[in-house]
Amino acid sequence: MKMDQKAIATLLELAAKSLLSNEPAAIHALEELPRDLFVPLFIEAFLGGHKKIVKAMVKAWPFHCLHIGALSVQESYYEILEAMIGGLQILPDQNSSSWGPKLRILDLRQDPDCGTTCSEISTTFPFCFQSCVYSQHSILKTEEAQHNVKCLGIVNSESEPPSTQKPVELLVDLSFNGTLRTKQFLSFLQSKVEQSFGSLHLCCRDLQINKISAHKSVLQFLDLGCIDHLELNQAYLNEVTTLLAQMIHLNSISLSNISFKRCKGEDFRTFLIQLGQLHNLQELSLALFCLTDQLHKLLRILPPQLDTLCLSFCGLSNRDITVLSQSSQASHLRLLNLSNNQIFSEVYEPFQTLLEKVSGTLQYLEINNCLITDSTLSAVLPALSHCTHLRVLSFAFNPITMPLLMGLLQHLTCLMELKHVIYPVPVHCYEQWNFPGSLDRQKLAEVQAQLAAMLQVVERDDMNWTTCPDQ
Repeated sequence: MKMDQKAIATLLELAAKSLLSNEPAAIHALEELPRDLFVPLFIEAFLGGHKKIVKAMVKAWPFHCLHIGALSVQESYYEILEAMIGGLQILPDQNSSSWGPKLRILDLRQDPDCGTTCSEISTTFPFCFQSCVYSQHSILKTEEAQHNVKCLGIVNSESEPPSTQKPVELLVDLSFNGTLRTKQFLSFLQSKVEQSFGSLHLCCRDLQINKISAHKSVLQFLDLGCIDHLELNQAYLNEVTTLLAQMIHLNSISLSNISFKRCKGEDFRTFLIQLGQLHNLQELSLALFCLTDQLHKLLRILPPQLDTLCLSFCGLSNRDITVLSQSSQASHLRLLNLSNNQIFSEVYEPFQTLLEKVSGTLQYLEINNCLITDSTLSAVLPALSHCTHLRVLSFAFNPITMPLLMGLLQHLTCLMELKHVIYPVPVHCYEQWNFPGSLDRQKLAEVQAQLAAMLQVVERDDMNWTTCPDQ
């Protein structure tokens, strides 16, 4: 009678836990350990914070790639990552494994959709979906170059024998946040790259930088061409432009607190030119970035396939909203955030037109703190009701009354994909609207109970209506 896969997996986990109870024995047994035990043993060792075993397992890993994937450890996070990196065999004389190091890709990024190791495919080059494809220093490009040399017969018998050490790739997401522990980790990474003498390719995909002036020296050891997600807070616009010139494969950019003199200046024009070279760009987020009556210049150079546009605290005018509604990007947007712009202080027609344009694709809409009143929301409600793919609507911190809120709920329950609504506390719950300390918690509780009862009546228990935590 055959055992099912679940039973086999359970037995493997039990075997792994038993082995971990004796750390020296576990490390000693790695070279004789069956391949099927490596993954469950690694998972248990990683989650249990067994740094020595994890380091030894990386050295003896019998597969082409190793991914953290969905694994998460809260305490001593950097310590376990450093242990894994320390186990990489980047020099020939480090090879103590009887079968030789097979690990070529170590992926330290957390990804719930990624398994611990990829299935191996019988090809001349082991396959991994997460391999770097952009950098000239990547395994893929290095292997291609070596293969081309062999095919062309460019081999000189009198030349020095090539290094037997195969290149290794380390995939990471980095955050330059200025903390001491982060600085220590970055220093450790830099040292490891330098010690490899070119055999270790550090591939950073997601980079977060807080105050670029404090991290310029650290940026020098990164291969900026690998980065596809950039989040940058506090920088001068010319510094941003310099970075973008090297990050030509970006598909997501988030910029906040970027200093520049004016939208008609040379720095702004150069920034737009460089931004226009990012043909893979799909997500753009700007915050505290003055664009008043200048949005047309930005939209002109953005790719039409852009699906995420966040423009919070950008001083947008009604003219800007009109331009956005007429843009090629408007018919593709999946996420739109116009929060903290007084775009409803005059007329609502531009926004109404914009809603009609994005109704076929829009899934996430944020219009918090935009001076939306009852009359404005009532006017745009028909257009909003046509956004049939909407999943999340957030319009907190706007002066809305309870009757309008109830009417809005009745209209929006027909949007079956809409699951989350973040609404403003109705004005009657404040002694002075949106003034700190003037909120009547009892009145707010009554509002929440009434909306919950209305959702129950229309059988939309799957919809979650809530206020912002700080309201």
